Amino acid sequence: MLMPKKTKFRKQQRGRMKGSAFRGSRISFGEYGLQASAPAWVTNRQIEAARVAITRHIKRQGKLWIRIFPDKPVTVKPAETRMGKGKGAPEYWVAVVKPGRILFELEGVEPEIARRAMELASAKLPMKTKFVRRVATGKVTG
Repeated sequence: MLMPKKTKFRKQQRGRMKGSAFRGSRISFGEYGLQASAPAWVTNRQIEAARVAITRHIKRQGKLWIRIFPDKPVTVKPAETRMGKGKGAPEYWVAVVKPGRILFELEGVEPEIARRAMELASAKLPMKTKFVRRVATGKVTG
């Protein structure tokens, strides 16, 4: 599972997912990409499930880039615990994703195979996504 090796602080506040992604909204490495259409927290397990779905479908041809990393700890208090007594322990890690962010990139496979692989990955993720491909200028098209 993906998680940071070391963090400055063990616990974080939840924050807000306001606005759209400015950074990471262009295809930088591959030819095809999966772009987020809505804001969400993507857990390390969801990222791994999507990665497995893509690699199985492309049968280890081509190259895959994961453009998001779960660096935010989510804390959970134990079940049936009374209020108070501080914040819960870190339970899992999430990547904060805003609309427009490229989640995965792929290259070296046919467009139909890439589209289907991204559809399979999209089914594992908690938000709406869209399949995009790189144009000669480096911009993204739907």
